[in-house]
Amino acid sequence: MHGNISTTAEIDAQPDRDAPFASFFRLIPQCRLPMRADRAAAGTMPTRAFRYCEALTSAAAFGWYVFPPMSFSLMWDGGWQVLWTFKGEDAWYPLSKAQFPGFADHFDSTAPEDVKGFSPPFLVSFKEPGVVQIWSGLVVRTQPGWSLLIRQPANLARSQGYESYEGIIETDHWFGPLFTNVRLTRTNVPVEFDEEYPFLQVQPVHRSVYGNALNNFEVVAGLDQMKPGDWDAFRTTVVQPNIDPQRQRGQYAVNARQQRKQAAASGAE
Repeated sequence: MHGNISTTAEIDAQPDRDAPFASFFRLIPQCRLPMRADRAAAGTMPTRAFRYCEALTSAAAFGWYVFPPMSFSLMWDGGWQVLWTFKGEDAWYPLSKAQFPGFADHFDSTAPEDVKGFSPPFLVSFKEPGVVQIWSGLVVRTQPGWSLLIRQPANLARSQGYESYEGIIETDHWFGPLFTNVRLTRTNVPVEFDEEYPFLQVQPVHRSVYGNALNNFEVVAGLDQMKPGDWDAFRTTVVQPNIDPQRQRGQYAVNARQQRKQAAASGAE
């Protein structure tokens, strides 16, 4: 089954190597700076997976970690009310829309005159029960044609108290707050966000590979429709390693790393 693919010839999929691929602007000065996601999933990946599973390590390292601008907690009553508090506070406050403490004054002291009063909110409680928008304290700009997929960190243990909605932001032209929306899943207990633990992973995607481009795909509906070349590829990937008495563990990882080195040496990566 095939679909139609829309081309974006005017957009170069290759980034400018002389310019930063992504520029992170820290608006809230207390924010921990973003960092490159790492292959060990912030040191939490099991050793065997780190050594032998290239698929896991590649996914873990794809993108950048983003941290909450401070440690804070949310609590949902299961209905329409969300409360929040933050490190150093003993009280809980009803959440409608909240600024990061002290940020509005800091923003107005630096922003141009016509921009004063437009500091982005830190937290917003939506009309949908238990849904909260959280601003990272950052604004991001990417190279032309490139967007950012906003998601929970790959292969890191996740909080059982909330789920993040994933989104794609066209950050090459949308210069606004980098935020995420979360849905609280536990009621009447604090759901904590730690400023030292990443709560987002942002990953670059080119606009030519999402949207209408995904209409162009094929489905092979059964074994009887596989071609000789498909079976040859299956033999190479599955059969030969399992009948080879000298097979080394993690051969896929070794091959993938060799290919990356070769691509880097030839200037293709």
